[in-house]
Amino acid sequence: QVQLVESGGGLVQPGGSLRLSCAASGSMFSGYAIGWYRQGPGKQREVVAIIGTDGYTQYDDSVKGRFTISRDNTANTVNTVYLQMNSLKPGDAAVYYCNLLPPLPSWGQGTQVTVSS
Repeated sequence: QVQLVESGGGLVQPGGSLRLSCAASGSMFSGYAIGWYRQGPGKQREVVAIIGTDGYTQYDDSVKGRFTISRDNTANTVNTVYLQMNSLKPGDAAVYYCNLLPPLPSWGQGTQVTVSS
């Protein structure tokens, strides 16, 4: 069973930075591509960044050049995926989640990112 716990969100001014973390327990996590997803108010959940098992990354155009996804698979049972978010904009405000690609049916609680002056 995989458990996903996101953290690192908060309130930041436009132009600021945050680093999100996703701690995933369960050995299957390291063998899959992982995505950071977000769901803004009144919007569908969307994937904004992807990292493959080989470190390959892909980004949505809306965050390209500002967000960086990385992963740490060194722990035997807990894997961590990060999302470094720079130059944040009000449009980036959302609840951020991590999950496999394609996503598992169960989601973590997410972490809220608020971008406001």
